[in-house]
Amino acid sequence: MTGIELRLSRLRVPGTDVYLMIPMDHGVSLGPLPGLVDLPRTLDAIARGGASAVVFHKGNARFVAPFAQRLGFVLHVSASTSSTPDPNDKVIVTDPDEAAFLGADAVSTHTNFGALTENRQVEELGRTVRHAHRLGLPVLAMAYPRGPDVSDPFAPDRVMQASRAAAECGADLVKTVYTGDVDTFREVVRGTPVPVLVAGGARTEDDQQVLDLVQGARDAGAKGISMGRNVFSHPHPERMVAALSAILVDGESAEEARRHLTQPLPA
Repeated sequence: MTGIELRLSRLRVPGTDVYLMIPMDHGVSLGPLPGLVDLPRTLDAIARGGASAVVFHKGNARFVAPFAQRLGFVLHVSASTSSTPDPNDKVIVTDPDEAAFLGADAVSTHTNFGALTENRQVEELGRTVRHAHRLGLPVLAMAYPRGPDVSDPFAPDRVMQASRAAAECGADLVKTVYTGDVDTFREVVRGTPVPVLVAGGARTEDDQQVLDLVQGARDAGAKGISMGRNVFSHPHPERMVAALSAILVDGESAEEARRHLTQPLPA
C-alpha cells in the first residue's frame, strides 16, 4: 500500500469505500457562518454523526488535533473571497509542504472551469498534484463549471468536462455538483476515472432536498459526499450526518433516512 492509498483510507468511513467528508473552509469566502464560530462543538457533532473527514484552511488546522482519532483531515490550499471583483478566481494560499507539516492526510484545491483565469487555475491544480504526490499526499479536486459564459453550472456536459479534466490533471478524488438526475450524473461518474464526491451547494432549509440529492448521487455511483453548509450550518449537524451516513453506508432511501433528523443520537 502506497502512502497515497494509506491516507485515502483515513478519509473513508472505516470498513467501506465511502467518503463522508465535511468541508469547513467557507470562512475565507463567506465569513463566520453558523457552525463555523464554535469549531470544536461542530467538529464533535459531525464526528458523533459518523463523518469520516473534514476540510479546513491552515488557520483552523489546530482545531482538528483533538479529533484526529475520529476524523481525517484535508488541508484546502486555494481560496477567494466573496468581496473580490472575481470570486471565481481561486488563488493558491498554501502548499502540500505546509499540509504535511500540519499533519494533513490530503490536500484539496478548487478549480473553476469557465473562469476568466481557468488556464492559471488548471496549471496550479497540476502543480499541486505533482507536489503533493511527491510527499505521498492524495489530492481532492473541487471541480466546478463557473464563469461568465457558464449559463448553467449544472449542465451535464459542463460537469462531465470539469470532473474529467480534474482527474486527467492527476486528482485522486473529484468533488463536483450534482446534475439534477441520476442518469446524467451516472455519465459524470462513468467518465471520471477516480472516485466522484458530490457537493451540497448553498444552504437550504429543505432537508429532504439534501437527502434526495445524496441518494441520487449514490444511485449514480458517487463514492460519497463533500458537503459543507447543509451539514455544519444545520441546527443538528450530528443528525444530518447520521442521515447522510444511512444513505451512503447503510443503503437506506432518502425517505427512510429522514427519521435520523428527528432522533437524538445516543450519548
